[in-house]
Parts: sequence; C-alpha cells; structure tokens
Amino acid sequence: MFLAGIAQAETRIALVIGNSNYSTVTALDNPSSDATLMAQTLEKLGFKVTTLIDAGQADMMMGIAAFGRSLREAGSDATGLFYYAGHGVQSFGNNYLLPVDIQLQDAADLDLVALEAQSVLRQMFSARNKTNIVILDACRNNPFSKIPEFNESGLAEMKAPTGTFLAYATEPGSVAMDGLDGNSPFTEALARHITQPGVPIEQVFKQVRIDVLRETGNRQTPWDTSSLTTNFQFIPEKPMTAEELAERQFWESVEVTKDPVQLMLFLRAYPDSAYAEDARALLNEAMQQELSSNAPPAAAVVNEGPSMSESSAFEAAQAAGTIESYEEFLKMFPDGTFAEFVQGEIDSLRANAATDPQGGGVTAPAEQVAAAPAPAAPEPTGPVTFEAPLAAGDDAIRGKTLAELIRSSPMFPPFDGLPDEVWKGKKCTDCHQWERANLCTQAQTYLATNFERALNKKHPFGGTFKRNLRDWAANDCR
Repeated sequence: MFLAGIAQAETRIALVIGNSNYSTVTALDNPSSDATLMAQTLEKLGFKVTTLIDAGQADMMMGIAAFGRSLREAGSDATGLFYYAGHGVQSFGNNYLLPVDIQLQDAADLDLVALEAQSVLRQMFSARNKTNIVILDACRNNPFSKIPEFNESGLAEMKAPTGTFLAYATEPGSVAMDGLDGNSPFTEALARHITQPGVPIEQVFKQVRIDVLRETGNRQTPWDTSSLTTNFQFIPEKPMTAEELAERQFWESVEVTKDPVQLMLFLRAYPDSAYAEDARALLNEAMQQELSSNAPPAAAVVNEGPSMSESSAFEAAQAAGTIESYEEFLKMFPDGTFAEFVQGEIDSLRANAATDPQGGGVTAPAEQVAAAPAPAAPEPTGPVTFEAPLAAGDDAIRGKTLAELIRSSPMFPPFDGLPDEVWKGKKCTDCHQWERANLCTQAQTYLATNFERALNKKHPFGGTFKRNLRDWAANDCR
C-alpha cells in the first residue's frame, strides 16, 4: 500500500526478532505480536524482512550472521534495520538479548547463553553501508532478579557507530511496559508513525515518544541516539509540482497572518486543498472574533499585511487565472505579500500550457478543443457605469448600481463550507477592500481572453456580476 510513495533508490534489509514464550524465565505477552506488526509494516515500506519468532540462541546467532552478510552484499547505499522485542538485560555495561531457550544460573555465564547486542552493531558496521537502524523494545522487567549480580534494570546506553540510529523503548536503566492490547505502547506507536510520508526519522521517534508518554502517563520515555550522516525517511516525500509548491507557500503565509481576507482568497483559489479544513477553521475563528468584538481585531494584522490595493489586485489576478494577469500584478507589487505565490502560479501555468491549453486540468485533443464553443454571453445592453443601474444580470443585481452592490450583502458564500452566520447579512466591504479604484483593477482582469474560465470561480454576486464588471472595465471604469 505504501510502496507507491517510496522511491526505491536503495536496498532495504531488515531482521525482526520477537521472543515471547520463554522456557525458564517469565514469558511475555506481546513481543511475538510486536515483531509480526513491525515485519508487516516494514515490508510495506520496501524492506526485505527476515522474521524470527520465539528464537533460540542458535537461530538468533545464525539470523544475525545472515543479516550481516546480506548487508555486505547489498553495497554501501543499503539501509539495514534490526528490531528486537523480548527480554533484554545489562551486565557490566553491556546489553544482552535473551533467546527463549536461555538457561542461566550464574551471571558470569551470560555471554555464553545470550546474545550481546553489540554483535548486531558489529555486523552492521562491517557492511560499511551508509544507514543502519537498531530498535530495541527489550527493556521489560528483569527476569534474573533472584541472581545477586543482576541488580540493574533496563538496558545500558550504547554508542552508535557512524551512520547508525539507535532507539530504545525507554530511557537507559528504566523498564518498559509490555502493553495490554496485544502490542507494546512503543511498537504500536512506531508502526503507526513510520508510515507517514516525508517525515525524517528523528521526527518519527519524537512523535513516538510523545505518544508513549501520553499512553503510559509519563511512566515510559522512549530514548534514541544518532550518528546518522544522511537524511532518512521511511517514506520519502513525493516531489511537489510547481502548483503544489505555490499552494503550500501561499498557505504558510496565510497561516501566519490569520487575516480573514487572505484566508478567503486561499479557499477560493484552493477549495479542495489539503489545507482547506485548517483554513476554514482559522477563518471561522477570525470571523467569530470580529463578530463578538466591538473593536476591529484584524486592524493590527492589516497594517502588517498587504495593502488594500494589493489585496484587490491579487484577488483580481486569481479570478482571471492567466499568466498575463499575474505578471501585471508583479509589475505593480514586485515585493508584495503575495509575490512569491504569484510567481509560483506563473511557473505552474507555463509548465501546464503545452498539455492543458484549456486550463481545465484535462488534456484534450486539438479537434475537441476547437469543437467546444464557449458559452454564449448575453447581448450587450449599453455601456455600464459605476453609478447607473445595471440593465443586465440576475434579478438580485439588475436595477442596482455597482456602487450599491459593493456595499450590500453577498448573494452567495465566497467558497463552499463557509458558515451562514459568517457571510449572510454581512456587507461585502467587511471582507473585501472594495472601493471604486480597487474594483476597477479587478474588473480590468476580466477583459482577459479566458474570461469564461474566470466565471467558474465563485463570486459573492455570481457570474453575471463579473460580466457587468468586465463591461464596466471596457467602458474605462466610468
């Protein structure tokens, strides 16, 4: 399921071990299911996984040796990952992973019947590959508490060889919880977070730490240490198109300002954006603050944000959606708030021009393009002026002047999903910097050759109002 988002530039090899059914020490409920969960998740992430469940000492040693050989054969660009869930103990500063057939009466015999964790690091280091990951969910209760020499809990912190990321289910010297729902809190959180595209491994384990702390009531703190020299993501981020990059940059600028006007412009431009839900929430919050306060709360933001003329020019350029309209905006506001976004739109439109001549997002054969006539525009009824009643348009605007309409209440929301209480019965001037000069700037963009495309974008007074604006611009905004 996740492979479609993974650029398989490197070989990925994993060894996963889960030991639950111990014969001579306390059995554990979850390590075998933890290992199964991790193996399944890693396979979906492009790892070639070897899984050992309830492994004895011989099987663990052979598995680790084979793991090392596979890494050495894979070359320097390979990524190696070792995951272990089960009993683990520390002795004389060294960590040991316990096989299910362990027989121990004397602490001095530990390295003869258990597997030293350092041996895994040695196998990985011998491969000389760039990236290795070691994950130990092995800090359960001490199974040898009756042996006097074993008086230390958890695992000791190990030094990470160059190019290695080490992760522990809990901080050194502490005990991790086995979990009550089939998986340990650590592994459950890890399996969930490593499937997030574009998230660096360091951030993945930070999120795991946050989840485990919350799940355990701050009783377990996952720990990690890194000597990685390259960036690693379990699912690399898909490269953005010019349009996607422009959308994200616009959203980031709008998110900082929390300006209702800019939020509405964003939602009108990108109604189906991945950020649309957050944008609507911010807009609702900003509008509710304005509705519940006598003093205009956005005044300070407006002073720091775009000017009235820039906002109107930007909205007009978006409504037209042409390279020419965006270039005209940049001539007027080369260093404006929206300049970076506008340049991204220009780049995107130029990139798509050859394959999307209609601007509708679908590549159509030339003969189909020629055969599709534009919707018929209503017959002109004479020059449109700012103070004269409109002779054409819907019943809601016909007979009213442009001067009246821009100070009246909108007929439609500027975008779908805007709550009624935010726009119904409100004045358009509450959200738009509409004055005669600014309105003229917007109207002039409707003289563009792709005016029919601009009609598809929502407007508080509908498409017929845009037609009247275009005719007004053609009359030099008299």
